Amino acid sequence: MRIPEFPALLQAFFTDRLLTQRRASPHTVTAYRNTFRLLLRFAAARLGRAPSHIALADLDAAFLGEFLDHLERERGNSARSRNVRLAALHAFFRYVALTDPAHALLCQRVLAIPSKRFERGIVEFLGEEEVEALLDAPDTATWIGRRDRALLLVGIQTGLRVSELTALCRQDVTLGTGAHVRCHGKGRKLRCTPLRRDVIGILAAWLRELPPALDTPVFPSSRGGRLSEDAVERLVAKHASAVRQRGSSLGSKRVTPHTLRHTAAMQLLQRGVDRSVIALWLGHESIETTQVYLHADLHLKEQALARTASSGLAPGRYRPNDVLLTFLESL
Repeated sequence: MRIPEFPALLQAFFTDRLLTQRRASPHTVTAYRNTFRLLLRFAAARLGRAPSHIALADLDAAFLGEFLDHLERERGNSARSRNVRLAALHAFFRYVALTDPAHALLCQRVLAIPSKRFERGIVEFLGEEEVEALLDAPDTATWIGRRDRALLLVGIQTGLRVSELTALCRQDVTLGTGAHVRCHGKGRKLRCTPLRRDVIGILAAWLRELPPALDTPVFPSSRGGRLSEDAVERLVAKHASAVRQRGSSLGSKRVTPHTLRHTAAMQLLQRGVDRSVIALWLGHESIETTQVYLHADLHLKEQALARTASSGLAPGRYRPNDVLLTFLESL
């Protein structure tokens, strides 16, 4: 039996295209790898064949459409997550179209699968009282509690992404004069984020509990290795649940590691920090990405409203006087 060409193409896509030609960041490689893990498991279950015996022709536009629907219906992925998976598939089939033109028609049809539009929700962030309640949730009498409190505090003050938090090592933390943490963000961009005095004190005390080696993770697991991103999400959810049980104002807010990042951005914005500085602080590619925080801050909008003057005119409603305009207005 002839081995299908798909396994060889997929391996070459990762080794030749991503790692050699594009020098893709570890974050990109991980995201693409996870997409194809999910796809291969789905295909193996549907086709009844091992992943290494799946042919490229099996992965046509209709089949990949079913896979994307599966992600949303059965795995509960949002439209945004679906689009991330689709971007990985598009990248692979663009590579196939260049390296193996015999599959050009198949690739063209896959590349025509559109991204799904989605509504951008209001950014969730924590107020000052909610931040204090969350930081008080870990039991600092235990090693894990002290680690969790340090992680939550650093996350809220620096706004690091969860992948950046889990990647921090001792060598990335500078205390004393000009205290800061250093990380590689998206696109392999290196940035340094300064630390407040209270954060410096807690982080210094926590580091004294860790091995002195420079490559020691700042927030290790109980076994000493790096925390996974899922583990960080679970610990944040656990402490948020504990806060709710104490009757906090968290209410129905879904608190995730990204909520800590949003909170850092909102704290800067509410203290009058310019959007361009916030974009640099968070490692945003564009200042337009930071625009979302302006929409989330109702207090800023209320301040803008207070500066406006009433026109003195009675409010009215536009009423079309034409049949066709009336029809369009009713849509």
